[in-house]
This record gives sequence, C-alpha cells and structure tokens, in this order.
Amino acid sequence: MMARTVLQQADIARALTRISHEILESNRGPDNLVILGIPTRGVILARRIAETIARIEPTAAPVAVGTLDVTMYRDDLSRTRTRTPAPTHVPGSVDGKTVVLVDDVLYSGRTIRSALDALNDHGRPSAVRLAVLVDRGHRELPIRADFVGKNLPTSAAERINVHLEDIDGDEFVSIEGGVE
Repeated sequence: MMARTVLQQADIARALTRISHEILESNRGPDNLVILGIPTRGVILARRIAETIARIEPTAAPVAVGTLDVTMYRDDLSRTRTRTPAPTHVPGSVDGKTVVLVDDVLYSGRTIRSALDALNDHGRPSAVRLAVLVDRGHRELPIRADFVGKNLPTSAAERINVHLEDIDGDEFVSIEGGVE
C-alpha cells in the first residue's frame, strides 16, 4: 500500500516552533524546565525543542534536556517484541521542576504510562507535561497531550511513520495502510 505524506520537513519545523512557544507560555518562561525525550525519535524532537527555546529566550540559561527510556517499564513486555533499551540520561534533579516528556506519536497512551513510571524513579517533579509531534487517537488509557504538533485521526489499521533527518536521512510524516 502507498503511504500518504501528511507532514513535510517545513511542517514539522513549524509544529516544533509552535510547541516550543506553547511550552514557554505554559511554564511562564524557561526556568525550572526539564525536557525529556522518549527514544528513539522523541529524543531528537526534545533536543530540537530545547534548541528552539534557546533561540526564543537567548538570555535565559539553557533548558535541561535528556532522555528517558521506558522499555523496561512497559506493561506489554511479555506479549510484544521490544527494542533494546536505550540509555536514560536525566540532567540533574527533576524534584520541583516542570518536566516535559516528548514523543513522536501518541497512540494508546501505554508508552507515556511507562514514561511516568520511569520518571517516578528519578524524583518528584512539580508538574509533568506531554508534547507529541502527532496525536493519532485510539487511547487505551486516560492520557492526553498538552502540546500537539498535529492531530491525525487514523483507523487502527493505519500506521504513522515519522522520519527525522538525524536518524532516517529524510524528514516527513506519513500514514500507510487502512482501507483504500
């Protein structure tokens, strides 16, 4: 089946710029902010958001950015094949900070539930927010993104593919599968 491109590189850049502004507005600036990307593509998106925030607020201290691997916190380890765990790097303490979790696609909510469990092992943030490039619906848990690049209603038979230059060599979001 053919994949249908729904976001080009410029669309992704605009979405991340908007998300960065929304994070700053919600947090009333960059202070006490920690941005954690969920591997694999969430890490790249988190770095880009932190870089964008640095451009928007050039006189502020750099926003802490890190990675939060959720592989061993998943509730479906016995049922599905998972990838090799990636390193977790949480910069400093998250106690009393606003943590923004970043992922590429929000689907069932199970990855984010795992991320909340993993984050719990690193301290007690004052608030946890969620930023995603794509929200495709089909939640199985009561989880909602605070910052969304694009809402893409999909059928369960469809697949969202996120390609980022840093990993894939090109940059776009596409939908494939489903009923033609």
